[in-house]
Amino acid sequence: MSPSGDIAGEGAAAAQGAATGATGAPPDALHELRDAMRRFAAERAWEPFHTPKNLAMALAGEAGEVIEHFQWLTAEQSMALPPATREEVALELADVLLYLVRLGDVLGIELADAARRKMVLNAQRYPVERAHGRADKHDRL
Repeated sequence: MSPSGDIAGEGAAAAQGAATGATGAPPDALHELRDAMRRFAAERAWEPFHTPKNLAMALAGEAGEVIEHFQWLTAEQSMALPPATREEVALELADVLLYLVRLGDVLGIELADAARRKMVLNAQRYPVERAHGRADKHDRL
């Protein structure tokens, strides 16, 4: 992950070197990515650049690059991307994921746990009987 560049290819290569857990079982995918990105940044002495502010800004920038692929497409076109565009989107999504994982690591946030908590909250905010088939925000259901 460069302080100002693209991380998809390099981060993926680093993730390939992640080891299995102490029990011999495959590690959790997010932990594996976190550890690989931590090593990747440490090997390059990039920790000073990986502040929460910088990582959040990089994450937003990469999310913008995902959006660019869909701008001006119809809903139908966005569902049927040509293979080359789909691959470009995949790599941009990888950048988003890698910056998100790195940001969570720097902040000491266990992303899978936070996501599970958020899903419980969302289930409360969007009960099936009120939200089914609707795209309204929870306070408008």
